[in-house]
Amino acid sequence: MDANLIPYISVDCVIFGFDFEQLNVLLIERSIEFENVTYRDLKFPGDLIGYTENVDDSAIRVLKELTGLENIYLEQFNTFGDVDRITRKERDIVWLNSINHPEKRVISIAYFSLVKIDREEIKQAKFAKNANWYPVSGITELAFDHKKILDKALEVLRNKLHTQPIGFELLPNKFTLSQLQKLYEVILGTTLDKRNFRKKVSAIPFIIPLNEKQKGVAHKPAQLYRFDQKKYIRSKYEKLYLV
Repeated sequence: MDANLIPYISVDCVIFGFDFEQLNVLLIERSIEFENVTYRDLKFPGDLIGYTENVDDSAIRVLKELTGLENIYLEQFNTFGDVDRITRKERDIVWLNSINHPEKRVISIAYFSLVKIDREEIKQAKFAKNANWYPVSGITELAFDHKKILDKALEVLRNKLHTQPIGFELLPNKFTLSQLQKLYEVILGTTLDKRNFRKKVSAIPFIIPLNEKQKGVAHKPAQLYRFDQKKYIRSKYEKLYLV
């Protein structure tokens, strides 16, 4: 283990992305030989914090090393510090031993990040080895207590979706109302009435209709919209009445 890193404090990053159909999360696959069987577990990107490193800077470093990206949405949302959080499963202990990590309590400061999968930087990014997007809806188990971290991240994301315009961090700069509605549906796990949803959108001053339509689609091109950050700040909205 790197002597420059604190062995009992780490950061874990939950990186969400939306592909217009489902909410995805970026996970790293690790291979473990346990009882003559090779297991392929999934975990969040993370790392121990350096002795001379600020906590937020450590999370920024992990993201940059994983995706090569900077200046993307990043928010600290919880701390996880159960005594046995990294040693409750035998496979986790085997993996810790393989990287020469002490079998001791590690407190993890968790962040979630929102990225636009359609961005050219994301498309061309050289992700860390064994890092891939996985649909959130299909995840039932993760390494250590990372499923617990994911569940908490989703809870925070859903709550913030009602009060802050963070959903637009997952959409392209120009989007359709169908894409916006689908985003809300997959995050909240519900089906929304199309007519009622669009009526609510029309009353929001910072969702701007454009004199443009989709291009290169097989169906009838839909009108495009954009989110106006400056208008949102001036409006001092306390809640997004979209659901």
